Amino acid sequence: MNEEKKESTVDDLSVIAIIPARGGSKGIPKKNIINVAGKPLISYVIEAAKSSKFISKVFVSTDDDEIATVAKEFNADVIMRPSELSKDDSPSELALLHVIDHLKKNGQKNPEIIVFLQCNCPLTSFDDIDQTIIKLLSENADTSFTGTPSHYFLWTENSNGEAITINHDKNVRKRRQDCEPQYIETGSVYAMRCDGFLKYKRRFFGKTVMNIIPPERALDIDEPSDIPRAESAIQKQNRLRIVKNLPQKIEGIVFDFDGVFTNNKVIVHEDGREAVICDRGDGLGIAQLKRLNIPLLVLSTEKNSVVQIRCKKLGITCKHKVSEKITVLKEWLHENKLHPTNVIYVGNDVNDLPCMRFVGCGIAVGDAYPEVKASAKIILTASGGNGAIRELCDLTMRQL
Repeated sequence: MNEEKKESTVDDLSVIAIIPARGGSKGIPKKNIINVAGKPLISYVIEAAKSSKFISKVFVSTDDDEIATVAKEFNADVIMRPSELSKDDSPSELALLHVIDHLKKNGQKNPEIIVFLQCNCPLTSFDDIDQTIIKLLSENADTSFTGTPSHYFLWTENSNGEAITINHDKNVRKRRQDCEPQYIETGSVYAMRCDGFLKYKRRFFGKTVMNIIPPERALDIDEPSDIPRAESAIQKQNRLRIVKNLPQKIEGIVFDFDGVFTNNKVIVHEDGREAVICDRGDGLGIAQLKRLNIPLLVLSTEKNSVVQIRCKKLGITCKHKVSEKITVLKEWLHENKLHPTNVIYVGNDVNDLPCMRFVGCGIAVGDAYPEVKASAKIILTASGGNGAIRELCDLTMRQL
């Protein structure tokens, strides 16, 4: 078969992703939409697929209405499949074939390449997906998959209960570094040429190649005990990604006040006085940054004197009652001889957008307005007034 197919490049190929996600999981009920590190499990692989340079459409195949709703929330196309294709022993290939058949019945051409993704692998990155596709094409292969190095000495038992070696000789105990390289299938990403898949109806056929990924991304969730490990890995991954997006040289940090230092709510007393709630942990973070002599500024349109009072207590510069934030920001940068590229701006609402876009690193708090999140280089996990500033301070300290 391999001799018959011509070499191709990604530019002239149609590539789709299919994510099978049935609703009847037994080990972890509703596993595919269970909350993992603050998001539904299936959302991680949807986002990775949508970030791929090559995938034009992301389809979720499911028999479950709840899964369908979540998938749509993360902008995947949903194709409902019948219950007879969603049994405990139904192979994933049936879901893939159903999607292709559905698309054909709706007048769409078959894709050139199918990327089959498993939603129980939340650490899958868009690069894992893209490199698996590239490996398929560069090696002129029919199928490809993600694998990771394995150094385990494997055993099994025979009918008499005797332990039998699988991948080594028990009489010759080699050092791990002297053994032939071996790899395990991660189960996260498979890529296959559609024509061959429709012919053989299995994920492996013809020439198969492997995209090797690091062991730390080869994690799938099958048991409840896997969830804490996945969450820890996701949080570490997020921290590393955030630190990489910070300016290499941080010269200054500018904060909005309402919705950043506060939860964007106000307490109004009977006599008209207003009060806000701030997080003491944020104050401790600010104190740490001050010791590094990084210029800090609070820039706010709020007229209430509570802004100035809070900033005075924290010992940071405050400019409030500001009508045009971007003008005041530029003046402050000029006065302090700071280059915008090396400055961070933290905001939560649309009036922060000009400033966020002007500096080198615009950051949104976790509950920021959607348009602000879309423009941010970094989105914090914590919401405004609930540790967002402390989170940024901790990340900044790691960078410095």
